[in-house]
Amino acid sequence: MAGRRIVCGVVLGIALAGAACTSPEPAPSNPVVQPGRPGEANHTLSPEEIESGVPVVPPNAADYTYAEMMIVHHQQAVDMAALAPDRAANTSLKGLASRIADTQGPEIGAMNEWLRRNGKPAIDPSHAGHSGHAAHPMPGMATQEQLDRLKAATGAAFDALFVELMTRHHQGAIEMADVVRKDGSDVRVQEMADNIVAEQSDEIVRLRTILG
Repeated sequence: MAGRRIVCGVVLGIALAGAACTSPEPAPSNPVVQPGRPGEANHTLSPEEIESGVPVVPPNAADYTYAEMMIVHHQQAVDMAALAPDRAANTSLKGLASRIADTQGPEIGAMNEWLRRNGKPAIDPSHAGHSGHAAHPMPGMATQEQLDRLKAATGAAFDALFVELMTRHHQGAIEMADVVRKDGSDVRVQEMADNIVAEQSDEIVRLRTILG
């Protein structure tokens, strides 16, 4: 009986050892790469950096200025788009105006959330025109006189002026996005700027052809 217990113990020990040797290794996680700025190498984040959630490259002044100014810029586009349902004659233009409002409204929220997360106060879009940031020149912004003309116009006259002002407005937004893509450092801001360039470039093409 003693010999049998020894043999059983040896067999059990071998079986346990085999199980330990064949236990699957945890699957390696995919590396997370933070894109570098133009001319700089990408950076692979360590597990500690990923877990901490702290950006390896903190936001710089260009990132903050971009977010604060683009909120003001976007709000004017949303305000202009809100005029289209009651004033535009072209059905396709009304649809594009709705798309502009549906896209840029949430982007204002995303930029304000980014500001709060990075220790800055949010910008109230309802007071954007009175914000201190509005004192800084922003490309593509319509003047008050142009906005008054747009509000007073209807039908084909509204459509033509809307296309003119919104095309220039989108071109200004792309110009601002290109600046922060060159000068900014925050990955999230870079992503937002890339999205704005892509979506507003597409909308410029539609604006230029929408009236035939």
